[in-house]
Amino acid sequence: MRAIVYRQYGGPETLELAEVPEPKVGPDSVLVAVRAASVNPVDWKLREGYLDGMLDTFFPATPGWDLAGVVESTGVSVPEFTAGDEVIGYARKDIVRDGTYAEKVAAPVRALARKPSNLSWTQAAGLPLAGLTAYQSLRALRLTAEDTLVVHAAAGGVGSLAVQLARDTGARVIGTASERNHDYLRSLGAEPVSYGEGLPDRLREAGPVTAAFDTVGGEAVRVTRELGVPAERIVSVADPGVLEFGGSYVFVRPDPADLAALVELAEAGRLTVEVAETFPLEKAADAQRRSAEGHTRGKIAIEIS
Repeated sequence: MRAIVYRQYGGPETLELAEVPEPKVGPDSVLVAVRAASVNPVDWKLREGYLDGMLDTFFPATPGWDLAGVVESTGVSVPEFTAGDEVIGYARKDIVRDGTYAEKVAAPVRALARKPSNLSWTQAAGLPLAGLTAYQSLRALRLTAEDTLVVHAAAGGVGSLAVQLARDTGARVIGTASERNHDYLRSLGAEPVSYGEGLPDRLREAGPVTAAFDTVGGEAVRVTRELGVPAERIVSVADPGVLEFGGSYVFVRPDPADLAALVELAEAGRLTVEVAETFPLEKAADAQRRSAEGHTRGKIAIEIS
């Protein structure tokens, strides 16, 4: 079968299309014929070796943790799915080797849920990692309809889903973004604020802010603290430094119940996925280059079959 692999850490030029063996299906796994995968910043960070201290990488490695596809077969201890089921998954494992930029993936059953019937394959592939990241982060904030939440980089893949999930709770949402994405944020129910110099003053004018969700790190965390948001109401998925002053750092985990909740929201029309650009499998390097630019609205998808 075809898959994208890299044989050493390095830039996007290390990615190549290769023929690799079809994966074996363990007792708790599901063999999925992948229709689409999505590109996340963690994909190229892993490729460049930034997470080598956290996860063992075995070369040649195939990138990718998100998928949408059709079940081909199941492990002997998997009653949840049968051949022909359409599924999505955040197929992260404890090692880096057999990712989702491939025609077939043996995914842990704990990583899967049924595909939302009203989303395309590329939209569905963009939901798991980003959706779970937003869902689990906002749960840590315990938002209510009385809150005003600021989402930093609200037009990105995680940010745009966080906006929708927060609005679904009734909370008021302020989203930082470049001006070209302001109409997009308004369409999601957020009040846009331009990032850059003077951001703290603009947020104060729009506030008062009672909670913050950071997908950027660094300066965004500093700005949030300047607003006087209580430490326990600041969550970051980009900067572990928030832990130093009592904030929360979230590294998303596979959770079939959380993923199923996202599917229900999508099918109810309360959550959607913006796909900014789609690439064929053989252009995965270009897809990762685009992701690394850091200015994508919504998600980048890879069509596989």
